[in-house]
Amino acid sequence: MFYRLRRRAVEPGSLVIGFDFPIGLPEVYARAAGLGTFREALTLFGSGIWSEWYNVADHRDRISLHRPFYPIRPGGTMRAHLFDALGISDASSILRICERATADRQAACMLFWTLGGNQVGKGAISGWREIIVPRLDEIGLWPFDGSLAELADNKPVIVAETYPGDVYRQIGMPRAGWSKRRQADRIRMGQSIRPWLAARPNLDTDLLQPSIDDGFGSDKAGEDRFDATIGLLGMLDVVDGRRDEGVPPIDAIRKWEGWIFGHHRDDVT
Repeated sequence: MFYRLRRRAVEPGSLVIGFDFPIGLPEVYARAAGLGTFREALTLFGSGIWSEWYNVADHRDRISLHRPFYPIRPGGTMRAHLFDALGISDASSILRICERATADRQAACMLFWTLGGNQVGKGAISGWREIIVPRLDEIGLWPFDGSLAELADNKPVIVAETYPGDVYRQIGMPRAGWSKRRQADRIRMGQSIRPWLAARPNLDTDLLQPSIDDGFGSDKAGEDRFDATIGLLGMLDVVDGRRDEGVPPIDAIRKWEGWIFGHHRDDVT
């Protein structure tokens, strides 16, 4: 997939791909599990003592540091089961720094919980196992392997984590009063996208305009197309140098936790 996309590029250079699923591990978990780095952890998960890591636990008694995702289905399950098994106090203690709430958005769902509309665990399982790990030796993992500029010098493909919820406010969308699940609201939010694009005449957006006007379609996948587009716009601002990468100088972020591309926050330095 990565190299098929590179062949379609108009100009030579590194391909930067953003994925809307967590790419990194909470520091508290990584320390408890004795993991060296996130990249090293990816080479371990799925084999040896980590053979069950990608398998979602079907009972509270089967949750462990080596099998942290839970639950496989609803019914008699509680987040407290996960907290007890992993030895943590609450959800906030197992959030990565970049996942914590900001003034513009609520906190993300914790990595290991796999139920509900905002869960991210299943996306991480699929994304890591099916996309990242098979190509781990070929790609640059931002920011674990270096800054965007450093990776662009020696990696043909750079993988980063994106979060459309971060970009809404950057584009000028209000935090409340609309839902990405409603086509009419997506059409209305298109009023914020248009001036953003107009201020960037270097972008060829002719093919994108009909989707904006239509609210990205009336089917259920419309919200996914909407979010994918918003996430891309945020990435373009970082790549073009309009917004910096946002990574704080914290060892745990580059070692285990990772970061959301272009995410800024005032509570860390």
